[in-house]
Amino acid sequence: MLIQRAAAQDVGILGIGAYRPHRVVGNDEVAERTGRTPEWIERRTGIVERRYAAADETVADMAVEAARKAAADAGVAPGGLDAVVLASMSGPRQTPGSAAEIADRLGTRAAAFDLNAACSGFCYALALAASLVRDGSARHVAVIGSDKMTDIVAPEDPSTALLFADGAGAMVVGPREGGGIGPVVWGSDGSRRELIAHSADWLRYRDDPGIAWPTMRMAGPEVFRWAIEEMPDVARRAWDAAGVRPDELDAFVPHQANLRMIETVVQRLGLPARVAVARDVVHAGNTSAASIPLAVARLRESGAVGTGDLALFLGFGAGLTWGAQVVRLP
Repeated sequence: MLIQRAAAQDVGILGIGAYRPHRVVGNDEVAERTGRTPEWIERRTGIVERRYAAADETVADMAVEAARKAAADAGVAPGGLDAVVLASMSGPRQTPGSAAEIADRLGTRAAAFDLNAACSGFCYALALAASLVRDGSARHVAVIGSDKMTDIVAPEDPSTALLFADGAGAMVVGPREGGGIGPVVWGSDGSRRELIAHSADWLRYRDDPGIAWPTMRMAGPEVFRWAIEEMPDVARRAWDAAGVRPDELDAFVPHQANLRMIETVVQRLGLPARVAVARDVVHAGNTSAASIPLAVARLRESGAVGTGDLALFLGFGAGLTWGAQVVRLP
């Protein structure tokens, strides 16, 4: 007997939510502990301030708040979610992941799993959520990017502490007439995995407690060159896959890694001046998997984008991994 499957259905983003921790940290504080000046930090990164979560605030705490807002925006009861997908690289426990806890706190016994593709994670999770809805495995999926990067970087390390911050963003994906999530263009280059990586693995730390506590380190100049050289082509392939011309885009939302990096990629893409470019990094820092949904939320709040607008998402980061897709905003 053949397995019967429901006909594929149109799928899109129905709602967006954001959670930004209350503590605002300016460049003066970061400069003092990294040996840089506030002016140097802003000049090199474009960041003016960032948000830090409270000591007792977790990845799950932030994710729940963002998901609740996204569900409300979508008009979907949190308890009616069929799946919860968490993109994160900063959970403090290897097992269990945080997605099941998030689902429980949202009031659902939905399928739940964590995904770690670092700063590309939200684009990966969005692609998987779209597939779940499209093939009938779920009707409404919460896609969450939540990272507490301050837990995994050394506060005095200028290669990471200048950039990384905390926050969560979420979207609810479900049936939407006419669709609204284009094909994902994604990939990886594991030969360069050490460019963004922890200083040691947990087994090494266990076997030699004398080594420093493992923290995430980054070869900043090498990562910068990789992103500006290779990510414009990924963006072009994403709009080609969606059958969209660049002059049809309303917004470009790249991973909020570094403002200089964003501006260089925008210049190399040759996007029309009318396209709204997300620059949330200036006030939010680099929040890894949370950066794209947080940046979209800020564009909506500012009125720079509206319902039905076409946006190009572009994620890239540790792995090295990348992912991009064109979406229609709710």
